[in-house]
Formats: sequence, C-alpha cells, structure tokens
Amino acid sequence: MTVLRPTSFDIATGTVLGVDPPPSRFAPTGVPDPLDALDAAVLPALSRPPCVVSFSGGLDSSLVLAVAVRAARREGFPDPVPVTWRFVGAPRADESDWQERVIRALRVGGSWQILRADDDLDLIGPVARRLLHRYGVVHPVNLHLHLPLAELATGGSLLTGGGGDQILAGWRRPPATSLRARLWWLRHTARTRQGPAEMFPWLRPTVAREVHRAHRAEQRAEPRRLGHRIAWHTGRRDLRTTCSALSTLAAEHRAVAIHPLLDEGFLAALSSRYGDRRGIGRDDLLAAIVRDTLPAEITAPRRKARFLEVFFRAPTREFVRSWDGTGADPELVDVDALRQLWTRWPIPGGTASLVQQLWLAANPAGPTDPARSSTDVEVTS
Repeated sequence: MTVLRPTSFDIATGTVLGVDPPPSRFAPTGVPDPLDALDAAVLPALSRPPCVVSFSGGLDSSLVLAVAVRAARREGFPDPVPVTWRFVGAPRADESDWQERVIRALRVGGSWQILRADDDLDLIGPVARRLLHRYGVVHPVNLHLHLPLAELATGGSLLTGGGGDQILAGWRRPPATSLRARLWWLRHTARTRQGPAEMFPWLRPTVAREVHRAHRAEQRAEPRRLGHRIAWHTGRRDLRTTCSALSTLAAEHRAVAIHPLLDEGFLAALSSRYGDRRGIGRDDLLAAIVRDTLPAEITAPRRKARFLEVFFRAPTREFVRSWDGTGADPELVDVDALRQLWTRWPIPGGTASLVQQLWLAANPAGPTDPARSSTDVEVTS
C-alpha cells in the first residue's frame, strides 16, 4: 500500500493545504437514518476481531465506541476493545474523567486497555522514531500514537473517530451564546487574523506570505451549509493524507483501519437528513443524530483536550537546542530565524514536522532499527 506523503513545502510550513473538487452529492445507500448508517459502518470492523477502538474519551471516539458496542452485542460479535492513552505531565490532555464515565455507561471495563506514556510519544521519542525509520515523515505528526494501537489490532481492525472535527464541527462555528464562548471566539479570531510574519516566523518572507494567503483562503472557502461542508472536507488533502497514513499503518499489521464518521453511507444519510442546515454546531448535530438512543455520557458537552505537551517533551527540547542549522531547505526556511525560535520553549507547533524531518536527516535508519517491534509502554487492562 502506498502512503500519501506530505511535500517539502507541507513539512516546512507545517500545513497540508489543498482541496479536490467535491462530489455534487453523496450517492444514497438505502440507509436514510444517520445513526443506522453509522451502525452499518462499524460492522466490517466488528467482523474482523480483535476490533480495537482508538478511544480518547472525546465526543467523536465516544460516539464510535458506543455505536460499535451496541452493534456488537446485537449481532453477537465480541465486544470491541477500547484502547486509551494516559499521559504523565500533560494535564491539558487529561480526559480520564470522561473516559471512565463512558466506559461505565457502556459496560466495557473488562476489555478496556490503557497505555501510559511519559516521553514515549514525543515528536522524536521512541515510538515516533520507529515510525520515522519505517516510513519517513508522514502526516499528521502525531500518527505514531496509533502505532501501538495498530499492533494491538494485528490481524483485525482499528476503529477511529477520524473526520469528526471536520464533518461534525468544521471551522465556521455557530454564534456564541455565552460570555465564555464569546471570549473564546474573540481570542480565536485574533489568532487567526495574525499576519504572515506572526503565523510563520520561521519561513522566508515570500514563503510565509504564500502559505498565509493559501491558509486563509482555504478557511474562508469552507461552506456554511452542512451538506456542502461535508463534501468539501472529504476532498481536503489534510484529511485524505491522514486516512492514507492510518490505512498504511494498519495494513502493515494485517489490520484494516475504518473511520465510521467518514463512511460514505453515513455521510450520505447525514447530508440527506440535515444537509440544508447552516452553522449547526457539533453538540446540536450529535443530539440530532443520536436522539437519546445512546447513554447521555456519549454526547454530553466536554472540554476539548490539548495535546501539544504530549508531543513536545524532553527529546524534542534536547534536539532543537543542539540543532546546528543543517538540513533545512534554505529556500523555504529562514534558518537563523528558526534557530532563534528554537531557543525558547515551547517551540511553535507549526515547526513539528521540521523537528521530525531534521532529526531523521541527522539519525537515518540503520539496518537493525526495530521498526516493527512492540513499543515499551505500560499497558493496563
């Protein structure tokens, strides 16, 4: 299987931009109800045990897990296996409270596996290094957190909540109704209105202006109507490259990666039922899809976790401090500016792919690198 790869421009800029022309509509599949269509989307994974579910406790993975558990028990398949990461020293990424609520509500505590990591998931930590030596730099930069899950799914299937941020939420949020939401929106808007030099200070000025224009244009192009938004997001390079990498990773372990929220039947049903709605938020859309047929814990609003402190740890800090300025493309990257940025911590998130690219250039794979061996993380059932 050939994996779609980020280009040199993607890696240098920290963006994967571009949208293929979307289909005019998704072909009807005969399952008009979105929840029934989502149920049908998980059945191929359940029929290939072990069915591992990448479960963070967020809304998307909770929905996928709940639908998979319900379908498995109805059809007589083994329960899916939720697998969750717990992170040391990363409080903003902590979703343990919601994880435990969802697991209790679904009664799958017996199969739940918890992986624990400290520096293990750093951008160039031990797990990422195995992935980098096997595939080179791929997108997204955090793909390596799925490597242990793919190993657990060997010979079976891997279910993810991939596509939820795009299909169910998108960028064009509905108007804020609370003071807290309005303040968040004002801060978010201020960040997105930064100029090229503020958003991409490590790039050559002409490159920064080019990617800034393209980035802003892509955000403005997102349709407001749900049906059009769904079709538009499914054509984005960002999403297609992510799915390609996950499929390749799973295939290396004789497993299949399935993303029910991107299933064509689900998207067709969702577009048919709610496609004319404009500016619908994730909470309202989930409530319309589920209609009280799943436990309340599945769709209850919750804080969005932040994962930068999971991937920017000691190995990355040590590498950027010692980087000698070699390996970056000088036509794209202002090497002096990048070195200056990397003297401060935390480093800009947009330079994550450059960290991996430059580390790999300085540490190429050797003939004995354990590209496929099991990761050394603590597992709790």
